[in-house]
Amino acid sequence: MPSVLTTDRQEHTLVLTLSDPATRNTLSPQACAAGVEALETAEASDDIRCVVLRGDGAHFCAGGDLNRLRGTRMRDDGGGPDAQRASIDQFHAFVEALRALPKPVIAAVEGYAAGGGFSLALACDLVVAADDARFVMSYGRIGLSPDGGGSWQLAQRLPRALALQLIWLAEPVGAAQMQQWGLVNRVVPGGEALAEALRLARQLAQMSPNALASAKELVDAAPTRALRPHLDDEREHFVASLFGANGLEGLQAFLEKRPPRFR
Repeated sequence: MPSVLTTDRQEHTLVLTLSDPATRNTLSPQACAAGVEALETAEASDDIRCVVLRGDGAHFCAGGDLNRLRGTRMRDDGGGPDAQRASIDQFHAFVEALRALPKPVIAAVEGYAAGGGFSLALACDLVVAADDARFVMSYGRIGLSPDGGGSWQLAQRLPRALALQLIWLAEPVGAAQMQQWGLVNRVVPGGEALAEALRLARQLAQMSPNALASAKELVDAAPTRALRPHLDDEREHFVASLFGANGLEGLQAFLEKRPPRFR
C-alpha cells in the first residue's frame, strides 16, 4: 500500500503525519494530495494557528518509493515519463502549499529525512530535530537529481559549494551540523521532536496570527527585492497590523502588563 497522510488536532495545532513506517514513510501522490487538502483546511480555519509535519514511527520521511520509481521507469507503453511528471507535480503542490500557508509550519524530524523528505523539511518554516536525526540529499546515490525544491532551498540558504556538496556527495548530515548551518532551529533528545514542535506551536499560537503571516510574507519576499520596495511593503504591513484589532489588543496588553488575547 502507498503511504498515507493522517491529521490530528492538538489544541490550536494541526499535526500532519506521513505514515508508512515499513518504508520509512516514503512519499506517495495520495499522501501529497492529502497534504494539500489538509493545508487548505488549516488556512481556512481561524482556530488552527500552526501546523506540525512529522513522520510515523522512527523516521521523518525517506523520500520517493524506489520500487514505485523503478516500476515507472520500466513501463514500455510510453506513459512512464508523463506518469512521473504528474507524480512530481503532486509532490511539488504539497511543497508549495507548505511554503504558501500564512501560518507557521514546523517540521518534527526523527530518524532520517532523505531525498524528498529532506526537501519537505526544508519547506517548513521551522525545523525541530532529534539529536540522532540524519538529513541526506540521497538522489546522487541512485543516479537522480533533486526534486521538491531541495536544490532551490539549499542554494538560497547555503554557499554554492556547500549546497553542491550536500547534493553531489549525498552524505548524511547530523542535526547538530544542520543547526550550525542554520537549517535546523532546535535539537532535542531522540524521541522528543514532536513534543518540542508542539511546545513551539503553542507559543506561536499565543501570538497575533496576522502579524505572523506578515512576517512570513516579508521574509519570503526579501531575497528577490531591492531595499526600497521592501521598505514600502513593510510600511503597509505595519500600518495594517497597527490598525487591525490585534494591533490595539497587543498595545493595550503590553501597557496593562497582561497577556494579550489575539484573534
